[in-house]
Amino acid sequence: MDIREIDDLPKNAANYAPLTPLWFLERAATVHPTRIAMVHGSRSYTWLQTYHRCRRLASALCKHSMGAGSIVAVIAPNIPATYEAHFGIPMSGAVINPVNIRLNASTIAFLLGHSQSSIVIVDQEFFTLAQNSLKIMKEKSQGHFNPPLLVVVADENCDPEALRYALGQGAIEYERFLESGDPDFAWKPPQDEWQSISLGYTSGTTASPKGVVLHHRGAYLMSLSNPLVWGMNEGVVYLWTLPMFHCNGGCFTWALAALCGTNICLRQVTARGAYSAIVKHGVTHFCAAPVVLNTIVNAPSEDTILPLPHVVHVMTAGAAPPPALLLALSRKGFRVLHTYGLSETYGPSTICTRKPEWDSLLPETQARLNARQGVRSITLERLDVINTKTGEPVPADGKTIGEIVMRGNVVMKGYLKNAKANEVAFAGGWFHSEDLGVKHQDGYIEIKDRSKDIIISGGENVSSVEVENSLYFHPAVLEASVVARADERWGESPCAFVTLKPEIDKSDEQRLAEDIIKFCKSRRPAYWVPKSVVFGPLPKTATGKIQKHVLRTKAKQLGPVKLSKL
Repeated sequence: MDIREIDDLPKNAANYAPLTPLWFLERAATVHPTRIAMVHGSRSYTWLQTYHRCRRLASALCKHSMGAGSIVAVIAPNIPATYEAHFGIPMSGAVINPVNIRLNASTIAFLLGHSQSSIVIVDQEFFTLAQNSLKIMKEKSQGHFNPPLLVVVADENCDPEALRYALGQGAIEYERFLESGDPDFAWKPPQDEWQSISLGYTSGTTASPKGVVLHHRGAYLMSLSNPLVWGMNEGVVYLWTLPMFHCNGGCFTWALAALCGTNICLRQVTARGAYSAIVKHGVTHFCAAPVVLNTIVNAPSEDTILPLPHVVHVMTAGAAPPPALLLALSRKGFRVLHTYGLSETYGPSTICTRKPEWDSLLPETQARLNARQGVRSITLERLDVINTKTGEPVPADGKTIGEIVMRGNVVMKGYLKNAKANEVAFAGGWFHSEDLGVKHQDGYIEIKDRSKDIIISGGENVSSVEVENSLYFHPAVLEASVVARADERWGESPCAFVTLKPEIDKSDEQRLAEDIIKFCKSRRPAYWVPKSVVFGPLPKTATGKIQKHVLRTKAKQLGPVKLSKL
């Protein structure tokens, strides 16, 4: 069908430009050239200095033949070089590939090989990890290995011996690499906003990681959407607790330039470091997964600085936050915004928008409402929960479980070199999250589980998330995760893995387990109650997500629960 317009006015250079977040940096350097953009230990850079450094990086990359179609990997924590890479690499026309620093050498070898990264920028602490990855690639190459150029980032906070070793192995030091570039480099924006800006890999817990390709348009939109829904103002002071390698830091890498704010880098995330930054630098906002927030809210008194000098805004995502955690954070002066998203949706794409009428409700009720995943962000065109068999929307009754699906400009281009995965992910014109949830009468969605995490006990579906929420209200529980364990009577039953608070006497674990089970019985139906409780630290990813696949393996090793009287 022909689309009729009221005119025949064409696009031209004066009225149309492809959307890209790269212009945010140029504007920040123009509007606030002397404002501090970046703080890392004793070092700091203004926005003008940051712009010059990013242009130098882009220029240096171009001198090494990087450009459209090239991929540059970054293996580094939250340091200035990682931030600069989010601008400098795409300014050269290349695509940034931020790598999870907690992956092992074999997985990183797969990522570098699959992406065909031509240059690897690596922090000195992780140089041997990168080197071991390249050795694995070489061994598998059968004599056809062309190693990428290694650029090592020095950090005064690290052991200088690691840097000396890297330089002795032929790596180029990052500052010297920048010196080879032009601070006035005439970078060019993308000709097409569909052009790729970033490549990030999924965790790959059950198969090889999938490469999520994002475009300039989506990055631009999400960079403006997140600050708007969070109420962030110009000059915001943002603490980097969320890894920049995770969804490009939820696109806050680019958003901070749009806001002309200040980035406070935190190389290692600790409760003491977070509280210190709030007081020393006036941090107003930070993002963190629920397990990280749990560490902050339950930190020993010597690691905290309370009461907080001002309200601190926290965005949490990565897993469903227990209402008990949200309640505890609120009581300490943190104002929490709960969001939900995936690597495939540029990070937070649904927002649990807080309504004024909730303020009159009991704190426990407010926490329960805030624990939902919410409504679509302003740049996500469609969000729904659909029946996994029929594809039809489920009723908004808060009970009927379906799959959460999305559609719009902040959905990835697709998985790199993986047509089969793309066919599954985009079936029926939706992006399929594989997260199971319900839709409430007010339109807010709520996750009940990942499809693989649902526990089927005696033919009934048990939401591990709901059981975990109950466990977090127990006064002895610091962290909890629930997975299925084989059960001789019920087929499967919930198995709770629990980390106790430091002050709890752990000498009688049997009594503690019985007390936790009894506590759950008072709150949940009998078939939802854990039949077994295992104590100890929980395995986590680099972004603070609890690794349930590891716990499922442990539960399998425990063998089936013997015939229960329940």
